[in-house]
Amino acid sequence: MDDAGAAAVSRRFGRNRARRQDEAFRDKTVVITGAGSGIGAATAKAAAALGARVVLTDINAESLEQTREAIEDAGGAVPVCRALDLTDYEAVRSFGAIVHEHVDGVDIVMNIAGISVWGTVENLTHEQWRSVIEVNLMGPIHIIETFLPPMVRAGTGGYLVNVSSAAGLLALPWHAAYSASKFGLRGISDVLRFDLARHRIGVSLVVPGAVRTPLVETVQIAGIDRDDPRVRRMTGLFERRAATPEHVAACIIDGVARRRYLVHTSREVRFGYWWARKFAPPYEFVMQKANDRFSSILPARPR
Repeated sequence: MDDAGAAAVSRRFGRNRARRQDEAFRDKTVVITGAGSGIGAATAKAAAALGARVVLTDINAESLEQTREAIEDAGGAVPVCRALDLTDYEAVRSFGAIVHEHVDGVDIVMNIAGISVWGTVENLTHEQWRSVIEVNLMGPIHIIETFLPPMVRAGTGGYLVNVSSAAGLLALPWHAAYSASKFGLRGISDVLRFDLARHRIGVSLVVPGAVRTPLVETVQIAGIDRDDPRVRRMTGLFERRAATPEHVAACIIDGVARRRYLVHTSREVRFGYWWARKFAPPYEFVMQKANDRFSSILPARPR
């Protein structure tokens, strides 16, 4: 194929991608957690630019307001914007009630908010174990409890995005607590993608590798002096390999548009997971059939 032919193919694929993304997001209502910064903010802006109505929440009220202003200044719609601690179940339920008062229904839910805690088991405190589980696992569960049942009852389909991590696929050093939360979110997603298929609700599990977000500077490393030159070299290497939040947001948007379950943002993580698990298709086939069998005994939903 000559250069002109390659350029034409590239343009056609680009148009097809743009069409899929427009169909997936235009006039849809999207709930996004962690929207104050990093991946959450970048994804909120990208979804709004595609014509979605974005419902935003983050624990940091100031940064959340900055995201809202940026989206509205660009002509985007933000029907609800609330600072919120996702570990507070009652607060999440109250947030859900407010959202459903302001919009007819939620089409896409994105669990993006998270914190990072690293350390070896002898250095991690109970509070560190608990905080990372509360934010990274119970927070998304609270959001799922609040927004997915109404989506099921509406009967119009929808989509759920859970942002896990490479640490939800692979055994990375010092990541026991963090991996506990991210493997947990991966497990939830793996079950829900089969369970929710009968309701035409898709699920994407996003597994970023290194990402250049505020978490890089704020990550807690138990028992380690962050000023140690060796630690600085390690974090410097991490930052050099890190993707931008905008790149990850683009992967999320494309993953939803393609209704892709596993959304990778780096080749390294993709290869590592392939190496760890080479027989995914038979597993997926059996799991879907098993879920269909179990679902067949459920009582019919009232109309």
